[in-house]
Amino acid sequence: MRCPVCEFDNLTGAEVCDNCGAELGGHDIPQPALSFQGLLLGEHLDDLGAPPPLTVGPDTPVDVVIARMQEAEADCVLVTVNDRLVGIFTDRDAVVKAAGKHLDAFHVRDFMTADPVVLRHDDPIALAIHKMAVGGFRHIPIIEDGRPMGVVTARDVFHHLAESLH
Repeated sequence: MRCPVCEFDNLTGAEVCDNCGAELGGHDIPQPALSFQGLLLGEHLDDLGAPPPLTVGPDTPVDVVIARMQEAEADCVLVTVNDRLVGIFTDRDAVVKAAGKHLDAFHVRDFMTADPVVLRHDDPIALAIHKMAVGGFRHIPIIEDGRPMGVVTARDVFHHLAESLH
């Protein structure tokens, strides 16, 4: 059964889309997304225009990472090895996991979230919202062939939705 929101081809009989979480009940054939919500949530992450991500290696001292985040006014950094995503370190990690420790004695690998949930640039915004809500995430890396291309943030999604209302 094809999802009417993201057009993902689900197994026959599925009640919820495995890709974006949209309700499938009562939709035996694809239906055009005529409502405001359907049109908006069917947009892809490319429409958010995420800038290239800030990246660091896992052996980067965590105090250096935090300083880079402050300089770039970034909420997170993606941790890479040979241009492949291996983790994410966010402002929340800095506050919850690293606060009160001697930061010069630790590397970002000590506090990062390894193997984070990811999205593709052509995934629908609805999937990002779903993954953020279910996982409690505020940042999700966008990857292509294992390489980080950007980060979708809850703030980006909110601003995009708010702009679409005007």
